[in-house]
Parts: sequence; C-alpha cells; structure tokens
Amino acid sequence: MNTSKMLHPDHSAPLVVIVGPTAVGKTEISIQLAERLGGEIISSDSRLFYRGMDIGTAKPSPSDLARVPHHLIDVADPDQVWSLSKFQSAAHQAIAEIHARNRLPFLVGGTGQYIKAVIEGWKVPTQAPDTAMRDVLERWAKELGPYGLHERLARLDPIAAANIDARNVRRTVRALEVILLTGKRFSEQRQRSASPYSLMMIGLQRPRPELYERVDQRIDAMIAAGFVDEVRRLLEQGYAPELPTMSAIGYREMVAFIKGEMTLEEAKTQMKRQTRRYVRQQNAWFSPKDAGIHWFDVGPSTVDEIESLIRSGKGWITP
Repeated sequence: MNTSKMLHPDHSAPLVVIVGPTAVGKTEISIQLAERLGGEIISSDSRLFYRGMDIGTAKPSPSDLARVPHHLIDVADPDQVWSLSKFQSAAHQAIAEIHARNRLPFLVGGTGQYIKAVIEGWKVPTQAPDTAMRDVLERWAKELGPYGLHERLARLDPIAAANIDARNVRRTVRALEVILLTGKRFSEQRQRSASPYSLMMIGLQRPRPELYERVDQRIDAMIAAGFVDEVRRLLEQGYAPELPTMSAIGYREMVAFIKGEMTLEEAKTQMKRQTRRYVRQQNAWFSPKDAGIHWFDVGPSTVDEIESLIRSGKGWITP
C-alpha cells in the first residue's frame, strides 16, 4: 500500500509512534494496525535486541513476527551492548527503507530515550566505550553507591544529571565516561534538532489496577513458559550474570533463584514489584498530559479508532 494515498500531501516521511507502559497491549495493537495500513514495525524496546532472551522480555512470538515485517529484534547477542547511537542510526535506516517500499513505519516500544532519540533528532555522543575507563567508573560506583556517583556527575554536568535517574548506574557511568574522555559536558553533546518525520503520536493506557494485574499475569505466564530454563541456558552458554542484559528486570531475579539466593516465589514477587515500579517510571517519558500524544484507553474498538485517526490525515505533527 502506498502511504501517500492515505495521508495528507503535506505529511512527508510519515512515522507512527506507539508508546505506552509495559503490558498495556502495544504488540497486538501495533501488529493489527500495520496489517490494516500496509505497515512495518520497528521495535524501540531495548530488551528485544538480544537473541535468546525471549520469554523474559515478552518478545513477540514467531507467529506474531510472521504477520508483518519487524525490525531491530534479535540483532545482537546478550554480551553485545547496543548503544543509543547505534540504535538511532539503525532505526533511521529502517524507516528510510520502509518509506522506499511505499509502506508505513511504526515505531513501537517502551524505552523512552530510544524513541525520543529518533523522533526529536537527538545528536547522540558517538564516543566509543573505553573499557579501562568504564572499569574504573564502575568500581567508583560500587564504592560511592548510585547516589554518590550521581552526585559527582551533577558537579560536572548538572543538566545531564537532572535527566538521569540516580538509580540508573549504567547511564550515569556512560555520561561520566563521555565527559572524562572528551573534556566536554555530556549534555552539550546530546543536542536536539528538528524531527525529520511527520509524526502521529499514539499513546495506549489502561487503568493502573488493570495494568498491574496484566503485569502479574504476564510474569506468571513467563514462569510457566520456561523462563527459568531460558536463564539457565544463557548462563550455561557463558553469559555472565554481571552483563547489563542479564541484570535487567526478571533476569537478575531468575539468576538469584538459580544461585539459591531466593525462592521462586520470592523471585516472582520481586519481578512484579520491580516491573510495577518501571511502569511508573515510563510515565516520565510520555505523560498522559502531553498534548502532542493522542491517548487511547485500550478496549475492543481501539484499533478501529486509531486506524480512523491515521487515515483522516488529522493530528499529525509536521516538521
């Protein structure tokens, strides 16, 4: 389907962006929309990049992936960290290729900074990681703790510190690494430019109790589907528990269970608690109060309503 037939002529380089918290239903809704509108899906969920990490990331099933073309899923091994700059470049390339096929790209996911980097034209620092520097900073993080390390960043770059959660040690370390290697503030290197796309911003939401119930059900289903075996297999393949990918929510709890550091029930409870906290954090990136996002309460008619909005040519944000 040629996207130009469904969109207003002024909407050059159209991009539909679907955001919303974990377990809200983005996967199924985006697939249905892509099926109806001749689209292809670009995943902006950083957890889905990694091969072999399927159950714990709620990766779309093989049958889901077969329904419409998907991009940026299973593009790296668990010990290959995909940086923000690498994702941004790959996403722009995928969007351009989808446009070249006269199809409609859908950028879908819950990792806020990855989506923002694409749609807001971020100029992301491309400084290559320095292993020795990073090792020093990570030792420093253990000595000072997350908040102590974050305080050091705030002294060097208050703007960067204000945009990084103190509990996110990995991002704090990266910001300090770039500052110390380049001699420039991290915030000065992450600048924004005009979006290269005409954007249709779609937000999906559910009442918080319903969302939490879906989170709990998803985690129970992960365990039943063999999540413990998935993590055990990754460990047997030599992927260290200290890897950033293996310390993600769910994987770190399963590692602790496998090591005998907690019971399976304790691991499940911790997963549910941490995932609920993550849901609350996701609102910081895409707020229901954001007037630029068309928010929909997920229900039986949601796909029809969103399709009608996209086809109407109204509500697009043009460059």
